[in-house]
Amino acid sequence: MSERDIDQLLVERVQAGDKQAFNLLVQKYQRKLARLLARFIRDPAELEDVAQEAFIKAYRALPQFRGESAFYTWLYRIGINTAKNYLISHGRKVQTFSEQMQEEEDGSESYLAAPDLNTPESQLQSKQVGLTLEQAMAALPPDLRQAITLREIEGLSYEEIAVMMDCPIGTVRSRIFRAREAIAAKLRPLLGTNAETRW
Repeated sequence: MSERDIDQLLVERVQAGDKQAFNLLVQKYQRKLARLLARFIRDPAELEDVAQEAFIKAYRALPQFRGESAFYTWLYRIGINTAKNYLISHGRKVQTFSEQMQEEEDGSESYLAAPDLNTPESQLQSKQVGLTLEQAMAALPPDLRQAITLREIEGLSYEEIAVMMDCPIGTVRSRIFRAREAIAAKLRPLLGTNAETRW
């Protein structure tokens, strides 16, 4: 039985009035949802409040859940919308993906550097690669940027992305391919790779 099948059984139990089944879904996904929401909300107390609000909204909306998408895909959408609404209602800007990447790059050692190449030259190159990657992501059209983010950062399947973006799976594959090609074209000069190199 797949994870999706297990989730669907739990959902059906909740819809039949079993509150304990929803507690199992919360336990299963609370950390994953918190990691997702942490991309938008940095304060731990606020993060906890928003995650709790997302689960409450999910619980209230569960009678209408028909299983057309995976439960986590559905919860993901609720979580993202709850976080964005929270930030907007508190007069705060919703960070774009490229702004998040720049913040992560500034706040940590070069995440693209190999651990054993901690020289000033390699750190500089990694910083340049990170900046180029961030600029390449920011330059993508919104539909390509969303598709590549959901795939490479959030780790969603093509099927889940198709549901979230409300488009055919072939369109998702095309968008991800085009995004990868555009990013690779910007990185090749820095990495010294040729056009045949895939990543």
